[in-house]
Amino acid sequence: MLKPRLIEEKMLILLRQGKISKWFSGIGQEAISVGVTMALEPEEYILPMHRNLGVFTSRNIPLHRLFSQWQGKANGFTKGRDRSFHFGTQEFNIVGMISHLGPQLGVADGIALASLLKNKNQVTAVFTGEGGTSEGDFHEALNVASVWQLPVLFCVENNGYGLSTPTNEQYRCKDIADRGKGYGMEAFVLDGNNVVEVYSKIKKLVQSIRKRPRPILVEFKTFRMRGHEEASGTKYVPKELMQEWAKKDPVENFQEFLKNEKILTEKQEVAIKEGIVHEINENLQIAFDEAPIEADLTTELHDVYKPFEYKEVSPKSKTEELRLIDAISQGLRQSMQQHKDLVIMGQDIAEYGGVFKITDGFVKEFGKDRVRNTPICESAIVEAAMGLSIAGLKSVVEMQFADFVTSGFNPVVNYLAKSHYRWNQEADVVIRMPCGGGVAAGPFHSQTNEAWFTKTPGLKVVYPAFPYDAKGLLATAINDPNPVLFFEHKALYRSIRQDVPTEYYTLPFGKAALLKEGNDVTVISYGAGVHWALETLDNNIEINADLIDLRTLQPLDTETIYNSVKKTGKVIILQEDSLFGGIASDISALIMEQCFEHLDAPVKRVASLETPIPFINQLEDQYMAKGRFEAALKELLAY
Repeated sequence: MLKPRLIEEKMLILLRQGKISKWFSGIGQEAISVGVTMALEPEEYILPMHRNLGVFTSRNIPLHRLFSQWQGKANGFTKGRDRSFHFGTQEFNIVGMISHLGPQLGVADGIALASLLKNKNQVTAVFTGEGGTSEGDFHEALNVASVWQLPVLFCVENNGYGLSTPTNEQYRCKDIADRGKGYGMEAFVLDGNNVVEVYSKIKKLVQSIRKRPRPILVEFKTFRMRGHEEASGTKYVPKELMQEWAKKDPVENFQEFLKNEKILTEKQEVAIKEGIVHEINENLQIAFDEAPIEADLTTELHDVYKPFEYKEVSPKSKTEELRLIDAISQGLRQSMQQHKDLVIMGQDIAEYGGVFKITDGFVKEFGKDRVRNTPICESAIVEAAMGLSIAGLKSVVEMQFADFVTSGFNPVVNYLAKSHYRWNQEADVVIRMPCGGGVAAGPFHSQTNEAWFTKTPGLKVVYPAFPYDAKGLLATAINDPNPVLFFEHKALYRSIRQDVPTEYYTLPFGKAALLKEGNDVTVISYGAGVHWALETLDNNIEINADLIDLRTLQPLDTETIYNSVKKTGKVIILQEDSLFGGIASDISALIMEQCFEHLDAPVKRVASLETPIPFINQLEDQYMAKGRFEAALKELLAY
């Protein structure tokens, strides 16, 4: 406990000297971090928060690496890309937080699930504060852990304030531990300032969890003696409350206890402190001597995604006619056979087979461990998928409808997308996204929301229009260690048929398909738009067009686009999504920047109306871009 305390005192000096940018103090809370960490085995994962310095020191992370992290040096854990404790390290089995706080709780579920599936008999410990328990992620994570009986130790540090908001404005129940009981798990309240109580109780609990896997919630009563971060101050805290908790200082009280028990002498105490101070100063000098990071464009761009060496598996000659939905189901089944560590999660996907029946029969073949029905909690399941990846397993998450991804948006764009860039941790997750209109399903079951994700660096976005492409691209998506949003158009599920190889095969990302060739105009589309364009061109045989099916939107095959535009001089981009902010806008901008001198007309974009997608046929038909494409194409040709 002395080491994190003395490090903090030094950091507060450095903060005032401008040598670190920010500090979130855990002074007064050391007994929790140290007690919990020492009760766990070194190979068991811990997911700490920004006041849990004692977790990092108790895992014996070299101090100069921590100091480099806080100064944004290359020898830290994020190459200067994130600060404070916003990092993880597989070497020490620590997974750091993100500023949104809640997602790490669901990530702990995923790591614990992997422990169950691998029969490791390990515990995963995850921290949050009392403020974080107000987030939906907390409740979703507890519910999933309870339903699946996951070996997670949920540690709530109740330190009195969420920044300046006191607990009486955060929750109404007497103890946060009561919430654990509400989710059907054991829950305990401990004195978080008594390291003996923390260590001894947690030691017994984790031993019990290893023998009988289940989640347990522990609320540690403690207090934050400094501001939320140093700039915040503590003026909002009553002076008498500060004085009351100062008397409960975990370090001073334990020192006094050890002396009274004749375990610690003054001489030993001085020697311990001198040794730690020497270690701090020595390691600080190493960090100070380290050269500042030099910005390198190639390195920055390279680290957004984990390198993936695509391996082509060529299809065999035998084919059968499949609908799009059958090709996806077959491809998913064959990937489950290829990857014994692949887990599928989603609502109603087990015995029921999913609302579209894509996973029908999967439980019988692969079992319920690998084909998992989930509660209705998109956020926690995306986070659990991230946890599986951290623990070395692959996963596919089915959003029942692409629209529902909004309930899990934060972990997709802030956790999956940024983990490799931040601390070199891949998110080996595929999220299947049944999407699109034309099925009279209204505003919440018909969106095609790919542009939300093509905007986010770190995600890959796949959007096939044909059964052959869907099966091969899904196999590649599952092989790829990066997070992939895999869009499947519902209106195409049972309306499009094609001869598809029966065996397992792959197709590369970033390679568009040239479906038609001509010199008059370049037509660019994806998903259902490809079929609208084909129908229009079939009805106007006098139009000689290059028709490009993008297939993947991130990465984007700009080479095929530019070559075609340079040949035809005219280009029209068709998308089902509404116009403003869609991917057609970016493709148009790229063409204008890269091919301007080859254009004989302005780039034309055709998209759906700037409204939510309506339900009834007459309104949906009016909304859709399909009805405006032919006129726009002819207008462009006449320019």
